[in-house]
Amino acid sequence: MSSNKESTVRTLLVALSVSLVASVFVAGAAVSLKPVQVENRLLDKQRSILAIAGIGGANLSSKEVKELFNSRIKAQVVDLTTGEYVADMDPITFDPLKASKDPKLSRALSGEEDKAQIKRREQFTTVYMLEEDGKTTALILPIRGYGLWSTLHGFLAIKPDMNTVVGLGFYQHAETPGLGGEVDNPKWKALWPGKTLFDEAGKPNIKIVKGGVDPASPEVGHQVDALAGATLTSKGVDHLLQFWLGEQGFGPYLAKLRNQGV
Repeated sequence: MSSNKESTVRTLLVALSVSLVASVFVAGAAVSLKPVQVENRLLDKQRSILAIAGIGGANLSSKEVKELFNSRIKAQVVDLTTGEYVADMDPITFDPLKASKDPKLSRALSGEEDKAQIKRREQFTTVYMLEEDGKTTALILPIRGYGLWSTLHGFLAIKPDMNTVVGLGFYQHAETPGLGGEVDNPKWKALWPGKTLFDEAGKPNIKIVKGGVDPASPEVGHQVDALAGATLTSKGVDHLLQFWLGEQGFGPYLAKLRNQGV
């Protein structure tokens, strides 16, 4: 073998060795960081739940979030079809989003059913109760649906009357900053508390109004201003609320709570 060929082979072997070593380090780093990433995602979700329930904010440390969540929030798994709690499923380890991709734990939605554009709806999901002195003061429901560019993931908190909004917010989305991204604007989120979700017949009647709500309208109690310049994101929020408050979402569960109490 000529010296030039030997040099080429050595160069290739060195490059291959370096690539293998780098791959091992990258893979090892990914594995070692995964528990941290999972923990951070959990903390973000807990922080969002506390904020939407009105008892926490971005200024809380990770330790404070954990302590407040564990002391004030109770989680339970509910069967969306029957509205009943599922005693043998752990709300801490159960992952509704993962279940929504499993044909055994979810079902495909028809075009007419799928107002939120989520394609599949899980059979079971986790709901959260804000408790004080042994009494539930708010129910926090996970919601999601497609906006303009992304699926918005968030929570809706309602009072024990199963009708009055405590808060609404999204913890994950990829909507356009300054437009659909205004779902994160504190001023827009402040429009939600006190709004009512259902009419006298128990049907969802919350609406997002393009051009702004007329303060003199008799419907003002269940209307919220649309996001300026973000028509499709506003429609997405409207549609996802109609879905999750309806029969395909939390409708059966909320009906049971109205009859039985929280």
